[in-house]
Amino acid sequence: MSEPTVADATNRIYESLQADNADIDAHIATLKAALARAGLKEAVFDPAKLVQNNRSGRKLMQAYFRQRGVTVKFSAD
Repeated sequence: MSEPTVADATNRIYESLQADNADIDAHIATLKAALARAGLKEAVFDPAKLVQNNRSGRKLMQAYFRQRGVTVKFSAD
């Protein structure tokens, strides 16, 4: 089995957020490893796909991911 790409890991995080954060820490770890393999410093998320697409929801997500070593940015759609 091949290692998941950044896009795969990001999609799993969207699914986890929709499922009330099921296994979110494992998915964050997978994303962190995928970012390292791709040589990227930050993950970019589409705010339209978030459960809580408001400022406090985005800031909470950024803080939670930052504590686990992943910098989160949001695309401007």
